[in-house]
Order: sequence, then structure tokens, then C-alpha cells
Amino acid sequence: MHNHLQTILIGTAVGDALGVPVEFQPRGYLKANPVIDMREYGTHEQPKGTWSDDTSLMLCLAESMTEGLDIHNLAKKFIAWKNDNLWTPHGWVFDIGIGTRVAIERLEDGITPELAGGFDEMDNGNGSLMRILPLVLHIKDLDIDERYEWTKKISSITHAHVRSVMACFYYLEFAKKIIDGKEKFQTYNELQSELTQYFEQRKINPIEIHKFHRLLNEDISKVDEDNIKSSGYVMDTLEAAIWCILITNNFKDAVLKAVNLGYDTDTTGAVTGGLAALIYGMDNIPKEWINTLARKDDIINLTLNL
Repeated sequence: MHNHLQTILIGTAVGDALGVPVEFQPRGYLKANPVIDMREYGTHEQPKGTWSDDTSLMLCLAESMTEGLDIHNLAKKFIAWKNDNLWTPHGWVFDIGIGTRVAIERLEDGITPELAGGFDEMDNGNGSLMRILPLVLHIKDLDIDERYEWTKKISSITHAHVRSVMACFYYLEFAKKIIDGKEKFQTYNELQSELTQYFEQRKINPIEIHKFHRLLNEDISKVDEDNIKSSGYVMDTLEAAIWCILITNNFKDAVLKAVNLGYDTDTTGAVTGGLAALIYGMDNIPKEWINTLARKDDIINLTLNL
């Protein structure tokens, strides 16, 4: 489990840090100026190896897991990140999503954590997907209903709409199968039938299930890059990450493909990076990228406590 947690945290942070300097850059710009290595400055004027709120909030979750995962404890960590710079790369918060900020303000006002995240159609940003991957280690041996309920609980702190929960659940179920030793295409194919059946069994609105049509009914690896979006919308991020995973064969190519899609580069890189690291292992992540990471030793030390 230690190794899996370390792999998830480092893989996500590396993908995130690759994307931070070019966040919001359009795809056309990155076609002409592709990211091929860690960069410094750029969009947020940060040093090389700096990760964003994606990794910060994931580290809050990982730390909460080492303390015996409790949703109120996790909510306090999110507040401490926003207000007191907990788990920031350099001692300050330089990026925060609108949905996440609003949810944390609700937490500060005393709202129950599971009711803090937005429930509206427009509240389906990728802010819970980007941070949720460590949860797979807490839930992988539970039955599917318990796995879903935990996913819902942890997503809902910032993103409570069923679509965000389903996206997080798909991502965690993919990771669970990888940890269980399944190959990535086998995983993709098994999830098509299993999750379609499970979502129907839960009586989730068919309109919501249809939002997952490309993942659950098609071979997304055959979709042309021009039809893969990389915005901050949760479905765009999930589809882009799975697409990047399926069309590449190693960690480096997967995360560079993700970042060079443009726009929400840090989150697409982070979500792809965590999964790619689980698939290919820590040894497949370029050492120089790991060594560049802000607070690398703190991240690794955190994984020794679970």
C-alpha cells in the first residue's frame, strides 16, 4: 500500500507540475511550442516543479487517510489549505477553482461537508476528480456500494452533483482494476459493462449515464484528438485522461500528451499522471522530473505513515 500511495502522489504531482506553466494555453499554441520537459514561470510565475491546488488537495486527502479518514478532518484540512497554506508547494495558494473556493467557504460557515459542494448542473468542474485518486487505497477492498458511497462522500465536499461523483467513481474503479493487476484495455472494456449495469442498478438518471456514452459504449482510444476536449469540465478531463492513457505506452508520453492538449493543462496532467503512474510504476517516471518536484521529500514522507 505504501508503494501505491507514493506512486499515486508522485505521478499526480509530476503531471500537475508539467501543466502549471502552460495552464490556459490553447492547443494550437502548444502544438507550436510543445511541453517536453519541466518548465519554470509561465502562467503562474512559479519555479520549476511547482504543483497546483490539484496536488495540494490530494495531499490533504492522503494525510487525512494516514490519520484514519474522517470527512470532518478532511474538511478542516481543506480550510487550512485555503487560509493557512497547508500543503502548498511554496507557502502560498496561487490557484483555486471557483467551485472549490465556494465549497470551502461553505465549510467555514459550518455547512456539513457532504452538503458543501455544488449540486447544480454548472457545478461539474473537475475539482473533485483531480484530488480523489488516493481514496482508491482506502476503498479497494470494500464492496461496490461502499466504494460508491465513499466516493460520493469525498467528492461532495467540493463537488456534489451526481455527474462529478460518477466521474470520480469511474476513475477510482479504473485504478482499482489496475492495482488488482488488470491490463488497461481489459480494464476499460470490463468497466463498460460493469459500470453501465451498476449505474442503472442505482437508478441514476439515464440522462446522466448517457454523459458517459463515449467511455461506456465506444472505444475512446479511436476518437480523433480534435474531438477530445481539455477544459475544466469534469467529463472533458476524465475522457482526456483515459484517452491519453489508452493511446500511449509509458508514463512520459501519457502525461506530455495530456498537458499538450492545452487549456486546463495542470488538471489533465494530474489526472492522467496518477493513473499512468499506477499502470507503469514509479520506475517509469523520469527521475529528473521527480527530483524537480517541490517538497518531494515531504510527499514521500507522507506515504510512510499509512
